[in-house]
Amino acid sequence: MLHEVHQHIVSELHQSSRTDTVFVVSAVLFNLVVLGINWGVASTARQAEQPGGSDFILVVMVLATLLISAFSLRALIAGSQTRTRLVTGLIEMYRDQGVDKYYDPQMLDTYRVRYRLFAAVVSVLAAIAVLVPLVERFSGRA
Repeated sequence: MLHEVHQHIVSELHQSSRTDTVFVVSAVLFNLVVLGINWGVASTARQAEQPGGSDFILVVMVLATLLISAFSLRALIAGSQTRTRLVTGLIEMYRDQGVDKYYDPQMLDTYRVRYRLFAAVVSVLAAIAVLVPLVERFSGRA
């Protein structure tokens, strides 16, 4: 039974990693694409005589950027918490079996740092995808 529990925990760790990867890659790609779209919309709106429609699109895209990034960050937090719980369980299992010397518990700190870096990348790209088009839109007329 211990082998099955171990396999289940390892399987959950793999699934968690794949899910986290999907959220990070999706958020990064989304923010980069939206940066280009928003910049184009902001530039067009700034040059237009009546920029109402373009401004509305810009607002919708900025809100979408903030929401997608917030969802991705929340998913990363949940992924980090899940990984911590699963690895803690593995360490306890290894300790009970007397093989804990083969797994460095400081790996948890490494995982935490990695999740913080993922969150920082998503946050910085979201900020850029929001701020750059807004600066373009509200800078002086060309």
